[in-house]
Amino acid sequence: MLSMARSCAVVGLEGAIIEVEVDLANGLSAFTIVGLPDAAVNEAKDRVRAAIKNSNCTFPFKRITVNLAPADLRKEGPVYDLPIAIGILLASEQINNNELIHASLFLGELSLDGSVRHTNGVLPMVALARERHVKTVFVPAIDAMEATLVEGIEVYPVETLRQLIDHLNGVALIQQYVCDPTLLDHDSELYAGQEMAAVRGQEHVKRALEVAASGGHNILMSGPPGSGKTLLARALPSILPRMLIEEALDVTKIYSVSGMLSTDVPLVRQRPFRAPHHTISHAGLVGGGRIPRPGEISLSHRGVLFLDELPEFGQNVLEVMRQPLEDKIVTISRAQGSITYPANFMLVAAMNPCPCGYYGDPVRECSCSATAIARYQKRISGPLLDRIDIHVEVPRVDYEKLADKRQVEPSAVIRQRVQKARERQQQRLKATALNCNSEMGPAEVRNFCSVDAGGEKLLKAAMQQLHLSARAFHRVLKLARTIADLADCDIIAANHVAEAIQYRPKVRN
Repeated sequence: MLSMARSCAVVGLEGAIIEVEVDLANGLSAFTIVGLPDAAVNEAKDRVRAAIKNSNCTFPFKRITVNLAPADLRKEGPVYDLPIAIGILLASEQINNNELIHASLFLGELSLDGSVRHTNGVLPMVALARERHVKTVFVPAIDAMEATLVEGIEVYPVETLRQLIDHLNGVALIQQYVCDPTLLDHDSELYAGQEMAAVRGQEHVKRALEVAASGGHNILMSGPPGSGKTLLARALPSILPRMLIEEALDVTKIYSVSGMLSTDVPLVRQRPFRAPHHTISHAGLVGGGRIPRPGEISLSHRGVLFLDELPEFGQNVLEVMRQPLEDKIVTISRAQGSITYPANFMLVAAMNPCPCGYYGDPVRECSCSATAIARYQKRISGPLLDRIDIHVEVPRVDYEKLADKRQVEPSAVIRQRVQKARERQQQRLKATALNCNSEMGPAEVRNFCSVDAGGEKLLKAAMQQLHLSARAFHRVLKLARTIADLADCDIIAANHVAEAIQYRPKVRN
């Protein structure tokens, strides 16, 4: 007898409907799974057999053939355990609700005792179910809250295979999971990490970070060891604007596929902050592997990627960020096909000016030769530096500032200004698919970056004296637009342009 149940695969961040066809035939007892299964899918044979027996059902001793269609798509992971078990029980007439099974989606890994375990990628799978007009999904109970982030879907939490069998046979119905109405209400969520008030002094660096947070600009901090670069970078998320619900769902989808989503709070409410070590590999940063997975730049989507000790990263590792910094996506190509992940992140980098760290320091003398300093600084290429909007020096902090007892401006106050500036940008860009100034292209810069006469004169002088590239010219304009937004100005003035220009690198362009 033939039966069919539906499940889902995740390709990149998108789902693909998988039809699990089960055929029972007479002959020697055998259990075969076809349709490009990986090792985890093939091992489902033993899990499904034990789960059916331990759920007080009869495992049919026949020739069982399971086909995962479409057959040209690679199937990976244990998510197909539950639909395979349902297909076998339906084909052996131990379940009789054929109509409901055909109209539903089944997701979940089975334990040997029949309990249903967590599976990765529930959010994009359920999102695909809504697109394909599937109204009902059966998911592991632990993943039910995540599944309800997709509106318009009936979600049924399944704890055991026996519970699902009784539901399908009408013996004991599973209650539909109701979404917590406050789950998507995260406007009041504040960053629980480092506080900007913990940083004494460095007011000009705090200003640069405020500008970067307002427009989503990349920033590079350079200074001697112990000047506060890492502390400032870790305090940056505390002043970032709150995420829109669309942004939160995009980030949650990435973390769901990566298996990094908390089951207690299945919605990522805070902007990500990722700080990989400089020994990270190429695939670890941009994504990849035999089975492509999101890298750190995708895990930083809508948040911050912090690269401490920037010159210590491998040159090849750094250069692969050029394209994602421009296009806000990363495409991983393999023999089986290409996968595209979002990578719209703020790059925050910190570095010492030389190998010993004290080049230009007024207190400690640098022990590096001119050749060593030049070689160290050339580890970061000019094209990569050109993609960083803000370059700021972080000098040594004086004792008077460290010992000052006066109140320092807290992150909450700075965040209010940043939020107001970001809302101005969203209002201006509402007719486009953009969210902030750093995402603007040449057409948007031409339309939205109006400069007064004084600003035009200053820009022309800067182009001639600093030999700015076309990319640098547009980045200066976008940065000046953000500074004007912080000042609540519609027109970019000369002082806004002047501040944007002074954030350009002093040595190289």
